[in-house]
Amino acid sequence: MTGSTTPPPTKAQLLELVAALGTAQWQDFAAAAGRHGLTSVQAKLLSQLKGPVPMRGLATLLVCDASNVTGIVDRLEARGLVRREPDPADRRVKNVVATDEGREIIQRVRGEMQATHSALDALDEEERATLYRLLEALRPGLEHGAV
Repeated sequence: MTGSTTPPPTKAQLLELVAALGTAQWQDFAAAAGRHGLTSVQAKLLSQLKGPVPMRGLATLLVCDASNVTGIVDRLEARGLVRREPDPADRRVKNVVATDEGREIIQRVRGEMQATHSALDALDEEERATLYRLLEALRPGLEHGAV
């Protein structure tokens, strides 16, 4: 048998590729957000609002200080993209909720991520399904820091 087999990629090689893909996706996201007058952080905050999220929770999700979230939310609220609501369980806590306009604009941002969409178009249906399963398998460990 005279063939050479390619060794599987190392964890370092995989991490490098994931980082490169993440950076490219983030740049695409930021460019699309900018076309809608949003900073990348404002768009990221909007993308985190699947339901009411406490201000402190947003700081955790955005990996920033809670005082920074206040300014970001103030600017989004002034544009009518989010609103603050008292938490029903603790009225001292303010939840941030995306408005219909906020949900609409973040969907447009995601839809306009041309570089990301083009990259995914390079995969056929079966490859996309495989990639999805692999990413879903990684997600729990990455979201909970248990990898």
